Amino acid sequence: MRYEELTIEGRNAILEAFRSGKTIDRLFVLDGCQDGPVRTIVKEAKKRDTIINFVARERLDQMSGTGKHQGVVAYMAAYEYAQVEDMLALAESQGEPPFLILLDEIEDPHNLGAIIRTANLAGAHGVIIPKRRAAGLTATVAKTSAGALNYTPVAKVTNLTAVMEELKEKGLWFVCADMGGESMYRLNLTGPIGLVIGNEGRGVSRLVREHCDMTAAIPMKGEIDSLNASVAAGVLAYEIVRQRLNRNV
Repeated sequence: MRYEELTIEGRNAILEAFRSGKTIDRLFVLDGCQDGPVRTIVKEAKKRDTIINFVARERLDQMSGTGKHQGVVAYMAAYEYAQVEDMLALAESQGEPPFLILLDEIEDPHNLGAIIRTANLAGAHGVIIPKRRAAGLTATVAKTSAGALNYTPVAKVTNLTAVMEELKEKGLWFVCADMGGESMYRLNLTGPIGLVIGNEGRGVSRLVREHCDMTAAIPMKGEIDSLNASVAAGVLAYEIVRQRLNRNV
């Protein structure tokens, strides 16, 4: 599959993208520009809770492929985002307890793409990412996922902990990856579950961790004390797969 360029520039193009319902991840606006068309674009962005960054002209010039950005550049998602309800419906249609992967501020698009690929292969019903301080569905993510984005729904939410609370009401339990947790082999990871993976450097944030029911540690024997976020997601996802398969035997 060929992935299109995801940068949109120029006032008319960006405004039409918003009004046609396209998913705009980020809007970059020339700092200090307050004319009518730009104010209209910013208003549309705020209406859709799009992240807005006010930047210097030099930054816009660097981002622009044509040099005709007219003071605005936008990044559009490579794929349309799904809804969390779509993931629950997918699990129900397959006769399986929901298995979701939630990412707490994963910033590297290669990690995000690799995790989506793992999610697909492990049979997860979807991936949930936060709207802010996290990678979106860029072309790099799409390519790294090796086609998994065609099959695995990804939802982008404003408040990760609020979504966790809503999912708890639907019967899901949450486990987060943390070196200080209990060995993943001692935890019951069957049933409706959400696996939470934290930021590459900071790990799972305090508030998100407090909303988790379990904390899982991956046993390690080497001299270093941490795994890449996408590798950790793969190890824990397949422990969930192993426990589900054993329970079905």
